[in-house]
Amino acid sequence: MKIALFSDIHANLPALEACLADIDNQQPDMVFCLGDLVGYNIWPNEVIQEIRRRGIPTIAGNYDFGIGRSSDDCGCAYKTDDEKANGAVSISYTNQIMRSEERQYLRELPKHIRVELEMNDGHPVSLLLVHGSPRKINEYLFEDRDEESLLRIIQGANAGILCFGHTHKPYHRILDAGKGKNPNYRHAINIGSVGKPKDGDPRGCYALLELNEGLNLNDPNSVKVSFMRFNYNVEKAAKAVEDSPLPDAYATALRLAK
Repeated sequence: MKIALFSDIHANLPALEACLADIDNQQPDMVFCLGDLVGYNIWPNEVIQEIRRRGIPTIAGNYDFGIGRSSDDCGCAYKTDDEKANGAVSISYTNQIMRSEERQYLRELPKHIRVELEMNDGHPVSLLLVHGSPRKINEYLFEDRDEESLLRIIQGANAGILCFGHTHKPYHRILDAGKGKNPNYRHAINIGSVGKPKDGDPRGCYALLELNEGLNLNDPNSVKVSFMRFNYNVEKAAKAVEDSPLPDAYATALRLAK
């Protein structure tokens, strides 16, 4: 079984179109979007329309949650005064250009999706899809998070495989809940960002999960994760930012993936 997961488009329509074309080529069995459709670029309505047209099951990201409620708070953890000032411009601009139907769509998105998969012994494996973490829509689960802490979050959510976005930095960690005595593995998978990468690679990114027929949490290799990088017209997306009221810093971030 192949499952394609993508997230953090952030109103970057050229990146979304290239992502979906690449996903189509992979012919997955299921496709899910893990949120943050809007913010930081000029095409929030068009991104939503394409997701809806394809009927892709989607959860709310923190930015979607804020814009869906016409809030001036996106739940973003800006670190500097410049980042806060730029963020205020972004959410104000996004709120100004949102159409009522698309805003209503964001407001009605669920906070998580759970998919029950069957192991080879007949027991279910829970695949949990969230944006930030199971605890909070805007919690950052970075790759260097303490293993015990990450494992507590996954087990507390009753998940065998936890997939999320929000940090815009992809990774796959396999954690042994059995402490080496009775192998019982959990998978933490950050699927990266389609339209606003922050890992130094300006190409978009999504994750492709391949689950073998003998899916078993006692086998760390029964879940294969590939991070699919795809090219898109970065310059078109960056120029769109520069030609809009949005801060030019967002165009630079697209070119440098920072």
